[in-house]
Amino acid sequence: MLAIHEFERRPRRTRHDVDVFMAGKSFPIVEGSNATFIYRGEASEVHVRHFVYGLPASQPLRRIDGTDLWYFVLELPERSRIEYKFEVHRLGQAEWLTDPLNSHLAHDPFGANSVCHGAGYRLPDWVEHDPEARKGELQELIFRSTPFGDRRRVTVYLPARFRKTRRYPLLIVHDGGDYMRFTRLQTVLDNLIHRMEVQPLIVAMTHPGNRMVEYPDDRAHGAFIAEHVLPEMESRFPLFGTPDTRCLMGASFGAVASLSTAWRYPGTFGRLLLQSGSFAFTDIGTHKRGPAFDPVVKFMNSFRENPGKPADRVFMTCGTFESLIYENRSMAPFLREAGMHVKFVESRDGHNWENWRDRMREALSWLFPGPLWMVYE
Repeated sequence: MLAIHEFERRPRRTRHDVDVFMAGKSFPIVEGSNATFIYRGEASEVHVRHFVYGLPASQPLRRIDGTDLWYFVLELPERSRIEYKFEVHRLGQAEWLTDPLNSHLAHDPFGANSVCHGAGYRLPDWVEHDPEARKGELQELIFRSTPFGDRRRVTVYLPARFRKTRRYPLLIVHDGGDYMRFTRLQTVLDNLIHRMEVQPLIVAMTHPGNRMVEYPDDRAHGAFIAEHVLPEMESRFPLFGTPDTRCLMGASFGAVASLSTAWRYPGTFGRLLLQSGSFAFTDIGTHKRGPAFDPVVKFMNSFRENPGKPADRVFMTCGTFESLIYENRSMAPFLREAGMHVKFVESRDGHNWENWRDRMREALSWLFPGPLWMVYE
């Protein structure tokens, strides 16, 4: 029996009993395949708002009679990771807040969410600072003339022990600033290169203007990447300069931008890293994802009609708790049939930056394997 159910069955429950029950526990309480979300405080209603597609987005917590303790039990498969908030109703007002009992937070451009780890999930050690790993260097490039008609900034990562006499592969990352802030990209690169699991890379991290407009097959965006960023990088840094050593990377709309740019410039980028791609398309009828997806659907329908071969090797990731899992599952075999070597990895996670972070080692070591090449289960 779950601990919360044992407590609820007690005939008499005082504030002291609640204090004793909660002492020494981590929240949410994970017991096998169940996670018990706990809220303590006066309220008229409490809901857990999670981001697991396929379940009701708002789940009501039950109040234990005679106490200020609320709970909800969610079935949580092994190695799952979910993000959530509480919606607390008081005096006719509703407030969304992170879990006061849970110190694990995940950050994104919109703020922070609480995190629940299912049994068996482990934070990858290669996302933490390794004092033995030498840090790469960051430089800023300013593009004063761009197809957008404005100035753009690109952050360049040079690996530790960078030498002008060597040659390096090139990774171009969409939403580079967000990858730096929310996936610890620089630390991940430092660690994986130090461990020789990934080749020393030069990385160009872009910073978009309006990504919702620029990323869904925008002609100006493709030109900026292929006709401005790529030539500038090749003129400044010692790159191999062949398609098989160039990779485009992005998540969500950034994955669409990566695929679109490679499609517009065939034979230019030999590798793609596509994370939770917003690959909405229609075979019949209309889509239901809102007007922001109209240009995505237009591009994807055109691409599916005439895919060509935009890259040779494609690494795709997606969370099984995402609404986009259907599109990503269908894209993997479609790309294979078009002649690309595709590896597709699913995880029990959602559409978020830490999911994309946790897949980085497997993706980068497959696309750019270092001397200690490994195969991950």
